[in-house]
Amino acid sequence: MAAKRTPDHLKVISGTARPDRMNPDAPQPAQGIATAPQWLSERASVLFAEVAAILDGLGLSSPVDVFALALLASRLEEVEICTAVIEDAGRTYSTTATSGDKLMRARPEVAMKNEAMRHAQSLLAEFGLTPAARSKVSAGKNAGENPFAALDRS
Repeated sequence: MAAKRTPDHLKVISGTARPDRMNPDAPQPAQGIATAPQWLSERASVLFAEVAAILDGLGLSSPVDVFALALLASRLEEVEICTAVIEDAGRTYSTTATSGDKLMRARPEVAMKNEAMRHAQSLLAEFGLTPAARSKVSAGKNAGENPFAALDRS
């Protein structure tokens, strides 16, 4: 399986941009904070707003990311819901087999939580919100900032 293509803006930020590997015709998304879609639940809308604010603080937010952010918020909500069920009811339940033996089985919410966490982690990485994803880019310093301004010349 081939590696995912790195978006051009991440190549520029990380300092690996080369003209032969850039797409001059790539669309340039508008900057700004995405608004949560109406179909999100109340809790997912709160999570959506939190992630959108984080992305805005990093200078990575765009309204065109609304659906990917909505997926992320939904998956994060699902992790919370499954965690609550597991905390209340436990990780396992007992049942009786057709032979009459007692069996201990994993709750379905355990697998659902694992899958939601795996998908959420993947989406977080897509937005650059994991330590590994952040280590691949560099924010750089403000061009107007003089690193020697604090030194006294007298």
